Amino acid sequence: MIQLGEKFPSFSLKSCIDSDSLEFPIITNDTYKNKWQLIFFWPKDFTFVCPTEIIEFGTLNPEFQKLDTQVLGCSIDSEFVHLSWKKDHPGLKNLPFPMLSDIKRELSNSLGILDQNEGVSQRATFIIDPNQIIRYIDVTDLNIGRNPNEALRVLKALQHGGLMPCSWKEGEKAIELK
Repeated sequence: MIQLGEKFPSFSLKSCIDSDSLEFPIITNDTYKNKWQLIFFWPKDFTFVCPTEIIEFGTLNPEFQKLDTQVLGCSIDSEFVHLSWKKDHPGLKNLPFPMLSDIKRELSNSLGILDQNEGVSQRATFIIDPNQIIRYIDVTDLNIGRNPNEALRVLKALQHGGLMPCSWKEGEKAIELK
């Protein structure tokens, strides 16, 4: 698996942005250059745990935007499957961030998050700084949803800088060495 402090791999993936459009823009690692990025992966569309996370990331998107952070969601499904799912699931219809299609599994493979037994992306979250360096990685079991609020808390801590104590919250101080 790729490690913290490494550069996020180059990618070029079709995306589904608008549930009322058949346009599928290509998004690359340079599309949101010089911004923080949060890229999260889910195993498959039309499942049960995945939409709970995706919808919560969508709900928190304004908070990520305030932190100059672009959220991107990704699975191994095609852009057409993403579009169909967005049209089918009311909570996904107006999702405020792109859903990327890693149908060739190249990005998942280069990150080391391709589940060898299931052939899908593991449930993984990456926070990448404006220099495209990976600053946070979280991978959970395929059956266990992650907490998007924790990803937001970690992003705030990374942007705050310093030594951050356990359960640090915005407004609290970093640890000061004397």
